[in-house]
Amino acid sequence: MFKYCNLYSGSSGNCSYVETDNTKLLIDCGVSSKKLEGALNSMGLTLKEIDGILISHEHNDHVKGLSAVCKNYHIPIYANNPTFTNINQNVPDELRKKFNTNEYFEIGDVKVYPFSIPHDAADPCAFNLLYDNKKITIATDIGHIDNKILHNLDESDFLLLESNYEITMLQCSKYPYPLKRRILGPNGHLSNDDAGLAVSELLKQGVQNIMLGHLSENNNFPELAYQTVIDKIISQNVDVDRLRLQVADRYAPNKIIEI
Repeated sequence: MFKYCNLYSGSSGNCSYVETDNTKLLIDCGVSSKKLEGALNSMGLTLKEIDGILISHEHNDHVKGLSAVCKNYHIPIYANNPTFTNINQNVPDELRKKFNTNEYFEIGDVKVYPFSIPHDAADPCAFNLLYDNKKITIATDIGHIDNKILHNLDESDFLLLESNYEITMLQCSKYPYPLKRRILGPNGHLSNDDAGLAVSELLKQGVQNIMLGHLSENNNFPELAYQTVIDKIISQNVDVDRLRLQVADRYAPNKIIEI
């Protein structure tokens, strides 16, 4: 059995926790080690128990806590070579565990498949995690969804999917034009509407357990993301009754999900 817990999600910091019978992993490390330790303590865990940290890309909201975690806990860090090259954090060579994007590797009893995603980073990826015939997918910071990405999201028993912004809120925000253009671009972030379209397609294929994540603090809010996705599914004439939809908390751990 898998256990999953969203610890933090959003531009202020991202981190997920995944556990199997023998392996405990974090996906991204975008908050301080103090916050991470506090979140894990609330679940009866400590950072000392973590077997590895997977890094999706080098942006600060995904790597902010790496230097302190490496210094104080000596946890192996897993990333591809371009990401390691561009991380502005101190990760000692002995803790660097390099993987190749779009190739399987293993950490303990978890089989990991990092797959390419469109985002303005060196070599960004999302992760499929496989264990005991179950599949968890962590997929945020996605500029757009294509068929290749949908294929990687398919057959997930649980999916954390980005739903970053509401288009009108972003367009009317105080963000400078270049930042708006970046977020809206093909290598930016995924809107509520586009998340809804993706969920509609995945529901047709049987994916039912989905959490919306990486919501913008300024251009979105949980109730809006949730309702926009539901409305988009209904507009596509897809049965929404089978969907178990949640929204990731920005500042505190969600409840543990058993898969």
